Amino acid sequence: MPSVTLQMSGYLAQDDLVAGVIENVVTVNRMFDMLPFDGIDGNALAYNRELVLGGVGVAGVGTAITDALDVAAGKTAKNAATFTPVTSMLTTIIGDANVNGMIQATRSSDGNDQRAVQVASKAKSLGRQFQTMLITGTGANFQFSGLDKLMPAGQKVTPAVGGQVLAFVDLDTLIDTISDKDGAVDYILMHARTLRSFNALLRALGGASINDTVELPSGNKVPAYRGIPIFRNDYILTNVVQGGTPNTASVYAGTFDDGSRTHGIAGLTASKAAGINVVQVGEAEDADESITRVKWYCGFAVFSELGVGQLTGVTN
Repeated sequence: MPSVTLQMSGYLAQDDLVAGVIENVVTVNRMFDMLPFDGIDGNALAYNRELVLGGVGVAGVGTAITDALDVAAGKTAKNAATFTPVTSMLTTIIGDANVNGMIQATRSSDGNDQRAVQVASKAKSLGRQFQTMLITGTGANFQFSGLDKLMPAGQKVTPAVGGQVLAFVDLDTLIDTISDKDGAVDYILMHARTLRSFNALLRALGGASINDTVELPSGNKVPAYRGIPIFRNDYILTNVVQGGTPNTASVYAGTFDDGSRTHGIAGLTASKAAGINVVQVGEAEDADESITRVKWYCGFAVFSELGVGQLTGVTN
């Protein structure tokens, strides 16, 4: 007599279902945990950057302090300091999680709350959108401007050795562009492709330095160069045409703001609605669906232009 089939037995029992969802859409950005966020009131933050120092001159005993003092040296003792006003705007990253009422009622008993799963996915997408714009945000179509857009021309350097292949001298030059915190550098960012090339440079030296790491406050360790943590960031594009060369990437370095709003970079968020907010909107008017809105009022600021640097045109 034939035995019961697997298909038939499945009508009478259910397979075990693992609670939760295994992540399969992942882009690595290890710096994100370290990025400081500054809560602001209003929808923008205005600040001033130093442009020209106030003038001084060299005087002897009894010398009159006039506008013409030490003109030969290009200085005037009465010139006032000048500044450049800058504004960093907040934007909204937002998404609605819509879940059918019957699905929520009948398909949420196996360890996976249907609404919670959708909300968690939306929150993850918000974080990914922010991290994308942190590098490539254009300032158009409601995006905030990212590092590529805000990088001053004077803070960009190009590879000096071996065409456009990464070399230690390039990283040294990049580090030298950072003078914001008296030359201290808080981070180096590079794509996984470039990080592999960096490790190849270390192996060519015998590999001893390949174990140089920095421990983060979280206890995790990341690679280091000259004591500076290197964060893998796969939101950095590797298919950019730079200097006429295709498929290049950039390496970034800089400082984090310390809360004074005078150093390096910081994320911005609304102080009265900080971080990702989840709002239960309610039932849709024309469908049996509940709407949960997930939103983040956020932005990005480069406070000091001397606190960011970019090595462009890296081909490996």
